[in-house]
Amino acid sequence: MGKRRYDSLRRVAQAQETRAEIARAARRLFVAHGWAATTVRAVAEEAKVSVPTVYAAYGDKAGLVRAVADAATLSADVAAMLAELEDEAAGPPRQLAAMAAYDRRLFERSGDVITLVREAGRTEPTLAAAYVEGRRRGDDTRVQVFSSWPDGTLRRGLDVRTAVDVYAALCNIDVYTTLTVERSWPADRVEQWWSATLARELLA
Repeated sequence: MGKRRYDSLRRVAQAQETRAEIARAARRLFVAHGWAATTVRAVAEEAKVSVPTVYAAYGDKAGLVRAVADAATLSADVAAMLAELEDEAAGPPRQLAAMAAYDRRLFERSGDVITLVREAGRTEPTLAAAYVEGRRRGDDTRVQVFSSWPDGTLRRGLDVRTAVDVYAALCNIDVYTTLTVERSWPADRVEQWWSATLARELLA
């Protein structure tokens, strides 16, 4: 009985590792060759599995990209940001810094995937919707945080929606790429600049 139970756990672990390896292979190929040039067969060959195994794991090529995008979000450690946001001792400056730190981790670890999903979304409606949904979730988090602040926390003349727009204009993949790639800023410097600029632009 015990042996059968462990055999079952082993099969689950093997299936999870197979899915993870397929996702890793898809990421490598999508980033290297782009959405259009990458086939499900190529992903299967890269992951050393059969084509039916890829379809069983993720459905189709769009499903593969969604899986890669979901893994990218998880890699940024959303739990760390939530812990900081929910800390009762954390005031607005620390909360802004926590959100900036999350965005830095996300872009640092998975900026290539975000760019891939955005570009592939120009011809693939499912991926366009996934990109928009990711942006919407980020906006929703900021709305919740900014709405929780006492009256008078935001700068005079700013409402919550405008504050969210200002945040989005500052903390995005294009600004991060410009500063780190074109201007050779370390990621730490980008995060510190974001934190300071957000506090200056948003807080009274």
